[in-house]
Amino acid sequence: MNKRILVLGLGNILISDEGLGVHALRWLEANCKLPPEVELVDGGTGGFSLLPLLSSVDVLIVIDAITLGKEPGTIYCLSEEILTNQSLLEKISTHEISFADILSILQLKGDKPKSVFLLGMEPKSLEVGTELSEEVKKNIPKLCQLVLEKINESMP
Repeated sequence: MNKRILVLGLGNILISDEGLGVHALRWLEANCKLPPEVELVDGGTGGFSLLPLLSSVDVLIVIDAITLGKEPGTIYCLSEEILTNQSLLEKISTHEISFADILSILQLKGDKPKSVFLLGMEPKSLEVGTELSEEVKKNIPKLCQLVLEKINESMP
């Protein structure tokens, strides 16, 4: 049986760099031929509606804006150990419920993915607008390369 790998792009594309997860997903769709086990999903601003999508996923790769106070455009790869740090996740989540909450609900249901990665980038602008800042836009291909590496590592 093949692994089910879900790449979830999060973000609000109406708030400049907050939408980088969705923009990265679009870049992957336009530039990469992915194996059939890999599903790309635009998760928008997240929330409870994502729970059915995340059930029975083996590997979950989330792409989102991550605010940790570094230079805009800084790329992050956070592993599952870091994702269980509730105080850190509350700082980086701008969505209606935190990503830690979603993982906790999945765990309670017995549906938590075997591997979870949060890949993202430090935003520059969280102003209303549909364009990414230059710092973020120029690093989207690098971020997507990291996504591809995680996909390849996860393949049997």
